[in-house]
Amino acid sequence: MATVEPNGLTARLRRFVGNEQIRVACLAVFVGGLGGGAGIAFREAIGLIQYLFFGFSDERFHSNAEAIPFWIILLAPAVGGLIVGLIVHYLMPDRRPQGVADVMEASAFRRGRMSRRMGIGGFVVSAITIGSGASAGREGPVVHFAAFLSTLVSRACGLDPEFRRILLGCAVAAGVASSFNAPIAGVFFALEVVIGSYALANFAPVVFASVTGTIVSRSYFGDFPAFIIPQHEIASFWEFPAFAILGCLSAAVAMALVWSVKIVRTAHDHIKIPPMLRPAAGGLLVGAIGIFFPEVMGVGYEATDEALNEMLPLYMLVLLIVTKTAATAITLGSGFGGGIFSPSLFLGAMLGGAFGLIATEFLPHLSSGHGAYTLVGMGAVAGAVLGAPISTFFIVYELTREPALTIAVMIATVIATQIFTALYQRSFFHWQLAERGINLMGSRESRIIRQTNVQAVMEQDYVTIQPNALLPEMRDKLTQTRYSEIFVTDEEARLVGTIMLADLGKHAFTHDRDKDLRAIDVCRRSPPVATVDMDLEEAMNLLEDCNEEHIAVVAGPDDPRLMGVLHEHDVMARYHQCIIETRREEAI
Repeated sequence: MATVEPNGLTARLRRFVGNEQIRVACLAVFVGGLGGGAGIAFREAIGLIQYLFFGFSDERFHSNAEAIPFWIILLAPAVGGLIVGLIVHYLMPDRRPQGVADVMEASAFRRGRMSRRMGIGGFVVSAITIGSGASAGREGPVVHFAAFLSTLVSRACGLDPEFRRILLGCAVAAGVASSFNAPIAGVFFALEVVIGSYALANFAPVVFASVTGTIVSRSYFGDFPAFIIPQHEIASFWEFPAFAILGCLSAAVAMALVWSVKIVRTAHDHIKIPPMLRPAAGGLLVGAIGIFFPEVMGVGYEATDEALNEMLPLYMLVLLIVTKTAATAITLGSGFGGGIFSPSLFLGAMLGGAFGLIATEFLPHLSSGHGAYTLVGMGAVAGAVLGAPISTFFIVYELTREPALTIAVMIATVIATQIFTALYQRSFFHWQLAERGINLMGSRESRIIRQTNVQAVMEQDYVTIQPNALLPEMRDKLTQTRYSEIFVTDEEARLVGTIMLADLGKHAFTHDRDKDLRAIDVCRRSPPVATVDMDLEEAMNLLEDCNEEHIAVVAGPDDPRLMGVLHEHDVMARYHQCIIETRREEAI
């Protein structure tokens, strides 16, 4: 029987311990614990702030609101908004609140980096937002704070950019799992929305983190689904057209929510309220709505649970769709923190309940009951707003533990997501990024290539000539460059034009104009140029549009100093390298 030498076993053990994948898997468990702790800390912070404003910390807001004087409900969000406005204005990067969109940006463009001000400031701003009664979700802030904690771990361990991105996804998975008590949903949300890949190298650490985050959360809050609903069965397959119609209506509600946020922002710009005071002004409006409809304040889980249990009449369901959309749009459009997921579930539940009541009234023998439609509506609106249908299937299933309507949820969610994507944006988060000029659409290869700027691949193998140089010098310079193009620059190295052999015409081979034809006379005066900070996707499009293989690189749009030359084959080589690396990762 063969024996393993002690030294050989030690060497294998060292290789195993030193393996980067094993190291990341271990860190994923640690980050998962931090993500679960982030969920606990954020919920407790909301409860504490809510107690300071309203005198109770229970999530069941509108049941307790009946005993609160109306002026407190009116003014609490305004006071909270004033505090939020001051924090955002003086402490937050770019003077705006942070959320899931910033985590997506960090994953795609910042190599998994997030600053301390982003992380801690986002936590405080969102906790004050929800605790003071403004209408927003708690899940997005948990995801953001958990992601921030992962960047601290990555920085301390000196991880490379790819593993930082994976660890960021681990934190997101743990944050979602701890928020909803939904580990499967946490895994798929992280892979679908943040990482953008289901490769095993990503999948295994994310699973470890999500399970760990769930265990931490359950050990503190207990193993309970977010909503308790009665069992439902699909009464007839003839209901599926009704589920499809509900999917179309869900897309409309999702678009109305995002559109309303944009309208509120535009209104603030027109009224010219100082950005620092916008959350306070918005909070006053939210408080005014909350006096009559306290259901829309805070996270709103109590009203969502009532809709799922068929406790709300049709008129109230319709009114809550309108008032919750308004309250959430005012909250997010005025510069508060907080997330969009809980409001999406709320609106979906109200829409589904209202649709179900009407459908049941017309075809009672074919209806599964309006509570079933409430569940389907939740998934459809949330899936469209998040742009994450797969994650939403699992989130709704794990939130409700209701398997019978999974197919109906899938149909409505896919239809709503497709319509929302085709007519508006990929998701609410993509819309937020697009408002800041950031595009995450396209393949993973495209996103990687957009992270690289022209300066990283430009060359210095260019030849320059002065504007007053004569024809013999031009011929000599053209022979010195391997791609038959020279650049005309002035005394301060500013690009004046370019010269190719074809630009010399017949004079390239005759000597009749050697003493009077200058470079400035034959050069192209407005050649296509790239700038050093242009990303490679823009550069590829520029090369294709101008049909050039080599273009000059200048310092900036208003600074024509020549900095280098960009060759088409270098850009394509970098893109090919990105494709190979991505395929290798996905093959693991």
